[in-house]
Amino acid sequence: MRASKAFAWAALGVLILLWVPDVSHADSIDRYIRAEMTNQRIPGLALAVIRDGKPVKVATYGVANVELQVPVTPGTVFRLASLSKQIIATGVMLLVADGKLTLDEPICRFLPQCPQAWEPITIRQLLSHTSGLPMEAPGNDPFRPESLLAEIRRAYAVPRLSKPGTHWSYSNLGYGILLQIIEKLTDRPWSEFFNLRIFAPLGMKDTRITSVFDIIPNRASGYVYRDDKLHNVAPLIAVRPGGTFVSTLADMIKWDAAITHHALLSRALQQQTWTPVLADGISTHYGFGWWADEVRGHRRVRHGGSEPGWRTEYTRFVDDHVDVIVLANGASIRPDDVAVEVAGHYIPGLSIERKTVKLGSSVLAAVAGRYELSPADVLKIGVDGPGLSIESTNPLQGSGEWRLLPVSSDTFFISPDESYVFVRENGHLVRLEIRYGKTVVTAKRLP
Repeated sequence: MRASKAFAWAALGVLILLWVPDVSHADSIDRYIRAEMTNQRIPGLALAVIRDGKPVKVATYGVANVELQVPVTPGTVFRLASLSKQIIATGVMLLVADGKLTLDEPICRFLPQCPQAWEPITIRQLLSHTSGLPMEAPGNDPFRPESLLAEIRRAYAVPRLSKPGTHWSYSNLGYGILLQIIEKLTDRPWSEFFNLRIFAPLGMKDTRITSVFDIIPNRASGYVYRDDKLHNVAPLIAVRPGGTFVSTLADMIKWDAAITHHALLSRALQQQTWTPVLADGISTHYGFGWWADEVRGHRRVRHGGSEPGWRTEYTRFVDDHVDVIVLANGASIRPDDVAVEVAGHYIPGLSIERKTVKLGSSVLAAVAGRYELSPADVLKIGVDGPGLSIESTNPLQGSGEWRLLPVSSDTFFISPDESYVFVRENGHLVRLEIRYGKTVVTAKRLP
């Protein structure tokens, strides 16, 4: 009861403060967002910044539908993509709080004809992506509708990637199994469970299961930029755990308030979802539906979503009490980097400024070409206005082009933390180094 009352007051505060502008930061953030959308050809974007539990900036940019020129509003419906995982994890933890489930229960208690290789796998390992299960079931087809259980059964014969609890490997399949377990325990469709336990109580009236067939008012269209022009994305018919829900900026602000005021989970259970799980004694930097890491010494919990045509992000800088929500209907933006840059307007020393330079077309053309990360993943780099465009042939990376802006004749960037350095030896360009933090990935130049 006490948590419910706290949330009632929090929700009232959201309604009162939702439209109060942050004049001190409005101009610089707006200029940054619009420049980023131009650089990465993003049709529309919705942004919220919540500080000390109060929305201090709620802004929308661009259009939800390019063909009809419908503007983005706080009520525009976006696909959340894998941002849905923190909602799924919260649903599981509600059942833990109810005493209907324990984290170390074997998942085979809930699955018919469960394979012997899956018997050691626990709920905890599904939540933390340490189950050893693959990313998807074999034969996964996003354009073919099927039941969750049918998808799960297709994976029964597939060997595990690793012994449960020993390695981290992102698994949409694992979160599909969690949804199936929710249905088994509650004896109701999982979509109904989330509406009854989360969306309806929080007043998230526009958050619901993803569907391409239902009429969803104010739904945005998804877009991808490739071959030097914008395209509609094909509708993904199958409902997968990686893209379970659609929502709006207004509803996600309510979600933020619920987390801040512990309206759904106790402080202890919420903290457990934010605590990185260990795999063979090494931190995975992932809890239950949340990444947990630091950005230049500032503790962060977050999750993003990435589907063809959609990019989303929800970041909480927990010690600085600054939260950022980014919803976009274009495939080329890096919303996690956008969230850091926006939060940097409120947290001194968080963001890094990268100043661009102007390069001639001949300088840009000299580094354009094809670069091989692996035989299945070749980067195509071309001249693109003030910089370069980059496109991956690996379908797992998502379809689309990203724009790289120059810092020098050899160094370009997508975000302040991600650099692309063209390396020469004996005067010849031989490879591309992609640098993100301390991680360096090399791609050799192809003839």
